[in-house]
Amino acid sequence: MFFIISENEKLRGDGRAYDELRPIKIEAGVLKRADGSAYLEVGGNKILASVYGPRESYIRRLLKPNTGVIRVRYNMAPFSVDDRKRPGPDRRSTEISKIAADALRPALMLESFPRSMVDVSIEVIEAEGGTRCAGITAAAVALADAGIPMKDIVVGCAAGKVNDEIVLDLSEKEDKEGQADVPIAIMPRTGEITLLQADGNLTEEEFEEALDLAIEGCMKISEIQHEALKTRYSSQ
Repeated sequence: MFFIISENEKLRGDGRAYDELRPIKIEAGVLKRADGSAYLEVGGNKILASVYGPRESYIRRLLKPNTGVIRVRYNMAPFSVDDRKRPGPDRRSTEISKIAADALRPALMLESFPRSMVDVSIEVIEAEGGTRCAGITAAAVALADAGIPMKDIVVGCAAGKVNDEIVLDLSEKEDKEGQADVPIAIMPRTGEITLLQADGNLTEEEFEEALDLAIEGCMKISEIQHEALKTRYSSQ
């Protein structure tokens, strides 16, 4: 899975260095009928995020008198993976929907919209590893595009362990064949972590190395998020 270039340099199976992100593209404001939207490509992932609201919800039991509520729906299209996925929600998509809402909520100033609902849809059109972090990243841009007051734009990225090496932004093959995965989401201005998960076997030192590498990746992606929003509003 690694190609040795020199004694101190190795390249991964797709030609990247250990600390290199996959090619990434973000575009804001891609849907006319949504209040906010974003399209993201990273590696082979293609993800569309849309935002509707804030608006009063017809599900009154979900409303809160002193703040707004965010609801996230994460969905993988049946054709997004090699083995056709059964349509509709499953346990994994339900879990990631909740995780994404929890990751985004700390950045939103929902107290400005009491008794209101903000609905976020994350649609994975093609999947190639790391869709939860990519979905959160796209959703944060869509929320900013919708004009929702935010303390910061949340960004997600993952690091992991492959062939005993700590690497950034695992591809699908690295995710499946690797030894560990550490997806995170942060608010870049403060460094506050809003999502932290770890799957696999890591020593304490390896975990700290993976966390630091994932944060570096988040900071790089954050710049691309801001550029996407600048491009969106400078063209108007």
